Amino acid sequence: MTHPVADKLLDYARLMRFHRPVGIYLLLWPTLWALWFAAEGVPPWPVLLVFVLGTALMRGAGCAINDLADRKIDVHVARTRDRPVAAGRVSPREALLVFVIVSLLALALLCALRNPLALLLSVPAALLAACYPFAKRYLSIPQAILGLAFSAGMPMAFAAVRGTVDWPLVTALIVANLCWVIAYDTYYAMADRPEDLKIGVRSSAIFFGRHDRLVTALLQTVSLIILLIVGLETGRGALYVAGVAVAAMLAVYEQWLIRQREPAACFRAFLHSHWIGLAVLIGLVADFAV
Repeated sequence: MTHPVADKLLDYARLMRFHRPVGIYLLLWPTLWALWFAAEGVPPWPVLLVFVLGTALMRGAGCAINDLADRKIDVHVARTRDRPVAAGRVSPREALLVFVIVSLLALALLCALRNPLALLLSVPAALLAACYPFAKRYLSIPQAILGLAFSAGMPMAFAAVRGTVDWPLVTALIVANLCWVIAYDTYYAMADRPEDLKIGVRSSAIFFGRHDRLVTALLQTVSLIILLIVGLETGRGALYVAGVAVAAMLAVYEQWLIRQREPAACFRAFLHSHWIGLAVLIGLVADFAV
């Protein structure tokens, strides 16, 4: 026996992909990089709690607005046609309300820090989250907008910890993350490429074409080199370098996964990608700890 309210709440949770936390990890790890660099160690616990919870909420909000925008596309893709909006279990109006309410909850968390600069920086972050789902209609590499959206928490992290933003350092972290995001979301797009071509959706996998493996490898390499340089310039030591080295080995494994461009393997590479960000984070946390 099912309960209508429980079923609806479950659909909302699925709308926000809480049953697939890999998206939270992909957004959270780079945000935590910035927090640790900003605090030069463990950040204040209230700040850490706000950013962890806020990241989870904003990822959920992003999924809601994405499914609202893609509801007429998702029905044509085997992997997405059972999403709540595409399947008709959640109405477009409900999806919009979920986006607004969850975004306001994240904003309320940020307001609790009473940091005007962090609040100001949350405006472009929210705009990027809302705009990304529509980018695939106009941009050949919409993953670039996703990369910026997934990097928006970095300057906010510095503002929350320091009250100011070290823009040279933050810009380097954003570029590193942007390259990484485009790489792993290209894996995702490679899994959907046959269906995207049929329905006319743009993606980096389509844009890169037969050079997709080479480009993703180059993007990952650039990302890791920037992270290594940032670490050395800020005085990080052997443990941080070891974390980046582990991340490099994980990136090589992902390139092996996509070697045949088989859709299921490309999707596995995407799901695996968050381990790269975690490896860098563990190295960073351990390095500051000692």
